Amino acid sequence: MPVATDRVLHLARTLKGFDPHPGLSLEGYLAEIPRLDSLANLPSGTPVLVRGDVDAKPGPSLGEGDIRLRSMKETLEFGRGRGWKQIIFGHLGRKQPDKPIGSLAKVAARLGEIMGCEVPVIADWLNDATGNVQEHVREAISAAPPGSILMLENVRGYDLETVLWKAKEPALAELAPRLAAMANSIAERVATVYVNEALSAGSLDASSTIVPLAMQHVALGNYIAREFTGPMLDCLKAKLVIFSGIKIDKLDDLEAMIDRGTIRTILSAGSLAMALTKASALLEGHDFCLGVTEDPAHKDKPYYIPPERIEQAKRMIASGQKQGIEFVLPVDFKLGDQRVVETLSPGDQQFDIGPKTIAHFERKIGEFIAAHQGQPTAVFHNGVFGMFEDSRYETGTKSFVAQLKRMKDAGLSVYVGGGEGGTALEKYGQPDWVTHCFTAGGTVLNALGAEPVPYLVALRAAANGH
Repeated sequence: MPVATDRVLHLARTLKGFDPHPGLSLEGYLAEIPRLDSLANLPSGTPVLVRGDVDAKPGPSLGEGDIRLRSMKETLEFGRGRGWKQIIFGHLGRKQPDKPIGSLAKVAARLGEIMGCEVPVIADWLNDATGNVQEHVREAISAAPPGSILMLENVRGYDLETVLWKAKEPALAELAPRLAAMANSIAERVATVYVNEALSAGSLDASSTIVPLAMQHVALGNYIAREFTGPMLDCLKAKLVIFSGIKIDKLDDLEAMIDRGTIRTILSAGSLAMALTKASALLEGHDFCLGVTEDPAHKDKPYYIPPERIEQAKRMIASGQKQGIEFVLPVDFKLGDQRVVETLSPGDQQFDIGPKTIAHFERKIGEFIAAHQGQPTAVFHNGVFGMFEDSRYETGTKSFVAQLKRMKDAGLSVYVGGGEGGTALEKYGQPDWVTHCFTAGGTVLNALGAEPVPYLVALRAAANGH
């Protein structure tokens, strides 16, 4: 039965925060979403739509730049073994003004190498204005033999895919009919069975949030299910959280983690630490200058910290201290001209932590290990300590990667939240220096933070007929 416009509108309002979420924990969402095994009895030849983790940049040989594609292999082999016709769709990059959207041709070729079969790409598959799937897509799927894998061209080539990102509340009622048309047309001409095997696809993309509503069956792929029910749930119990980076909205996620009451130590750097450092100073009755980071003239920059974020940081520190949480913050900073200072002036901007902070962090890691060695203890690391992509400002990040190994060698379970933290581990360390490194930084923060992962909300709604 086609999905109704009002159902699409309700989900869109929920995902955008205009209507309340169901209020479930991560475990609560996972309990209500079917797994891949629930589809085991689908007959050979059944078309199955797979939301794939195809946002990858394959290197020259297998194993380079294709970890997300390899994460899909088990699920795709499950389908091939049952003769399903699997149609993968997903995104690569973002649309840029005056630049063509990237093609999935190289991604499909690498996936074909991984799977040992050809993976043809179907181009020009959606009418963006109407939301209707083109007829030639149905013809291609019908002509494909059982066990085939096909790929729809980059879904972000169509504006409908990302219309929810910046949509204001009044616009949702106008968008819902087009989004419903897209979902229903996909159900009619592509597949009515949907598997999500795209851990990193945590944005409000229509392919991962709206399309499932029109499906007869939905399920989580094997890899994504294991990530959520294993390491992700373990991270919810983390006693040490290393939180850093330039995105100040990570404070929302950190605040939610503090409120769970399991964290004993928070070690922070980057813009997050700047907000916490100023907040700590204000709570102690004095001030701390953040340099250009708090200058309203820089409010259009990603590193800008508005006053309300300082108030939030004060609230977080006060709440954390009542729980006995220790906040470990930088004590010196490397500036853009490579001077190292302990206090910032109005025109200053920090690009890395300084040597005293590196030593301070190492001491605190040693104290944490001593206090928790021999106990089952999880550690969650997210982000980097400075502009590490520039060798002049990589010292803080590079030195701390060795601390991850130190903790794992001491018997702690060390998880890295993907994104830049994963890139730093790859650049300065080895995969076995940590217990697990996620392939999706943003999704991990969603799962551990303040808001539920959008596609879990959508899959639950689809599975329950909400």
